[in-house]
Amino acid sequence: MKTNPKVAIVGGGRFGLTLADALSGNGIEVILVDKKWEIVQSLADSSIHAVQGDATNPDVLRDAGFADCDIAVIAIGESLEASTLATIHCKDLKIPRIIAKADSTVQGRVLSRVGADNVVFPDRDRAYRLASSILHRDPIDFFAIAEGYSVTEIPVPADIVGKTLVQGNVRQAYGLTVLAIRRLTGERNSPRIPVIATGTEILRSDDLLVVFGSDKSIAALSD
Repeated sequence: MKTNPKVAIVGGGRFGLTLADALSGNGIEVILVDKKWEIVQSLADSSIHAVQGDATNPDVLRDAGFADCDIAVIAIGESLEASTLATIHCKDLKIPRIIAKADSTVQGRVLSRVGADNVVFPDRDRAYRLASSILHRDPIDFFAIAEGYSVTEIPVPADIVGKTLVQGNVRQAYGLTVLAIRRLTGERNSPRIPVIATGTEILRSDDLLVVFGSDKSIAALSD
């Protein structure tokens, strides 16, 4: 495979657009097909070649240039029928590697059987990575859980230092749910330890909170 493969993406949802943006930002040529004209229009000034069309129609993929691509990503996991047909069409176009997004184990099995070389489960994998980060005391990254909602790590707001989560009224005051507290042990170079958020734990100024909430609430607290 070439050093810089040409990538075809079916679906301009959050997963597909984020992938397309990340790839094109690193110099990868990307073709994206989506049924919605507004999504295609939103990419007009980008380096992504966006085409409006129904990916369940093989002619749409062929005309968009999918046959010349090295990798195809089927990013429409919401519809089993659509993702299955798109996978079959990409296979028929002899694209060397096909990666399909799935929302369930059953869907993943179907996609594998009809030709997907790899199946990814973005929501499940994000949840596993988050659990691993908490258990292994690693820094928490920003995880998009659903459209407009995420899990991330923030410092304790100054006005609730010395209070419990209940006293600080975090959920009502900030619109965020605290999943865990990551606390320094006091030993030099030691990793933070996870503390289960019971609501009675006194918050310290150097604590970090693992929170879930809307992106707007997280952004407002970070400003």
